[in-house]
Amino acid sequence: MKMTARKKASYGLALLSASLAFGLSTGAASAQAKEPPYPSKDIHIASAFPPGSGADVLVRFFAERIRPFTEKAVLVENKAGAGGNIATEYVVRSKPDGYTMFIHAGNTLASNYHLVKNNKVDASKQIQIAATINKQAFMLVVDASKPWKNIAELTKHLKERGDKASYGTAANSGVVMCAMYKELARLQSVEVNYKMAQDTLNDMANGTVDFGCHDPVFALSQAREGRLRILAVASNDRLKAAPEIPTMSEAGYKMDLVGWFSVMVPSETPRPIVDKINGWFKTIHQNPETAKFLTNFGGDPWVSTPDEGQARLLKDIKDWEEYVRIAKLKPQS
Repeated sequence: MKMTARKKASYGLALLSASLAFGLSTGAASAQAKEPPYPSKDIHIASAFPPGSGADVLVRFFAERIRPFTEKAVLVENKAGAGGNIATEYVVRSKPDGYTMFIHAGNTLASNYHLVKNNKVDASKQIQIAATINKQAFMLVVDASKPWKNIAELTKHLKERGDKASYGTAANSGVVMCAMYKELARLQSVEVNYKMAQDTLNDMANGTVDFGCHDPVFALSQAREGRLRILAVASNDRLKAAPEIPTMSEAGYKMDLVGWFSVMVPSETPRPIVDKINGWFKTIHQNPETAKFLTNFGGDPWVSTPDEGQARLLKDIKDWEEYVRIAKLKPQS
């Protein structure tokens, strides 16, 4: 049967369309097939701490332990400064492909949300928690030579001294812990803020300040050296890493100020990659060496799903609004 000119034209167009569609579909499939499986290149991990510092040691511990999973180089990049914001900005601006990670304290991101003026990072929207690492709580300490053996004895002493009593702080979490204690116990003690926790040691020893609220790495190391006595932790429950230390809540001053380290990636990172990273860290936590390392850092191992970690970040962002009010903290530029 002969085709009319119009039918021939229609038939030709149909063949052309089918050919183009087939070519596009096979081209897309080919491109997809060529996409290398994750990970296929070096991984970069941002550290917000100076090289060799206590927290940087934690970052490098976990960076070393994901190498067997990646079979690629894992490079730690120190981007210290601005309370961690330099490293945070670097990560959220990186390509969301799983090749740039951030091992950092989620509670620090939460505090920076309220304490950094003109913050260029919205952690609630730009960061995704891929895996959690540990939980650790700040600690209330006194000089080991002082007579106070518990919070009740210290509180009695501080009330007797009134506004002549003082305390030392350095990190924001320590500022909040001491401020909450001061408010709940109705103390008049005066805050003395230091650049670093180590700077408080001499002043606690000579009686210039009566007590301090500091991070567990510093507090535990100084307690082991016999310089400080730890009276309580800020978590609601006792730490498995230091079960002998009571909580502030047990002493009658309820608080649950917990710090936690996690692995973070840009929020647009594909979920399969986030889940793969989560699986790596769950496996790392199964090694007894990991629990021992984290215990020495004054923290308890914490394994969670990405969704659980993200929920904790959002909760902390909300909680820190109240912490800032209690501690009368002012945003810094």
